[in-house]
Amino acid sequence: MKAETERKPLAIDPDLDRRGRLVRSLAALREMLPGSFVERAHKCGRSNCRCADGKQLHTSFQLSVLIQGKPKTFHVPVALAQEVRSKVELRKRFDEAAAQIAGLNLRRFLRGKEK
Repeated sequence: MKAETERKPLAIDPDLDRRGRLVRSLAALREMLPGSFVERAHKCGRSNCRCADGKQLHTSFQLSVLIQGKPKTFHVPVALAQEVRSKVELRKRFDEAAAQIAGLNLRRFLRGKEK
């Protein structure tokens, strides 16, 4: 009786398993930001400022994105710089995961086509 109720383990397709894990991991990336995080060092232009000699420059942060095909730059306050940097980095992880998913889908498609 017991033998009848036991189930055989399912043959798991490693590509499906990997794709599933990648898709589930995308939820963690929902706070991602597009574009590039830019850190600029520059002179302010005042002759009596510490930056006038070019050695102790001021630092500013920007988020550079394309909006409707045109580049747009947004100032990022120092207090938010690390958070914005991290969220832009999440976008890179998203792109990598999407490329892996597409590659797995292509491999599965080509395997199915050969049958």
